[in-house]
Amino acid sequence: MYKKILSAVNEYLNSEITAKYAIHLAKECNAKLYLCFIAKKGLSRESFDKAEDALKRLFLQASNMNIEAEIITETGVPVTRIKELVKSEGVDIVFASTRREDVRHRFYEGTVARSLLLKLPCSVAIVRVAHIGKIHPKKILVPLKTGFWKIEEKAFFVSSLAKSFGSGVFVFHTPKPIKKFFHGEIYLTRGELEKQMPQDILRFTEKMEKYKTPYEIDIVTGRTGRAITIEAFTKRHDLIIMGASCRSLLGAAIKGNPVEEVLRETPCDLIIFKPRI
Repeated sequence: MYKKILSAVNEYLNSEITAKYAIHLAKECNAKLYLCFIAKKGLSRESFDKAEDALKRLFLQASNMNIEAEIITETGVPVTRIKELVKSEGVDIVFASTRREDVRHRFYEGTVARSLLLKLPCSVAIVRVAHIGKIHPKKILVPLKTGFWKIEEKAFFVSSLAKSFGSGVFVFHTPKPIKKFFHGEIYLTRGELEKQMPQDILRFTEKMEKYKTPYEIDIVTGRTGRAITIEAFTKRHDLIIMGASCRSLLGAAIKGNPVEEVLRETPCDLIIFKPRI
C-alpha cells in the first residue's frame, strides 16, 4: 500500500524522531524513503546545519537497514514544496512532527502540521513526540470512534507499524451514553456494550486479523479525550494512533475535537493519522 514515504525533517529533534517512525514503516513496507528538508527563507546557518546533520544520521540509519533512501534539501515554503513533491514523486504518505509551540494553538490553527493534514492529497501522519529518545513502542493504543473512514488503510497502517516494532495493539472505544427522554443519560454495562459493538469497529478488527496482527479490545464510557489519556497513562502505553479526517479538522475550530485534548495531555507519543483523500 505504501511504496513511497516522505518524512519532513527540520532543525528540531522531534522531527528526527518522527523520521524514525517513517524509517520503520518503510522497512516493513519495503518502500522508498524521502528525507526532506525545506528551509524557510532567512533560516539561520546554525539551524540549517542542525537539519543537515539530522538528515545524514537518518540516511545512515536507513542505509544500515537496507532501505532505499533519498535526501532532498531545498529552500522555499515547506507546505507548498512538500505538496509539489508528493505529486511529482507519487508519494503515498508523509510524516511530519509537531513542535511544543503547536500544542498551544487550537487544533494546529495556523501551523504547518495542520496545513499538511488539510492540503496534502496523500496520507499524512503527524507525530507529537512526548518522550525524546523513546522510539521502540511495545504497546500501541488505537482509539476508534464510530463512523470513521478508510478502515482498510488505517488497519494496514497500524498493523505495519506494530509489526515493525514488534508491538502489541490495543483497540479502545468510548461509546456515548444512551439518551432517553425524561431519564437523562443511561450507561450500559460492559456486557451490554460488547453486544452493541459498532460494525465499523468490528470490521477494523477483522482487517487486523487479515494482516495477522494480534490485538486486544477495551471499552470504557466517559468523555473521549480524557478517557484516552487516562487509559494510556494507567496502562503504560508507548504510542497512541488516532484518526483525523479533513471534516473533523475543519469542524474542530467550531466545537473542538478529542484529538486536540489528547494532543495537549498525551503521556506518550501520539500519531494523528489521516488516510489518503
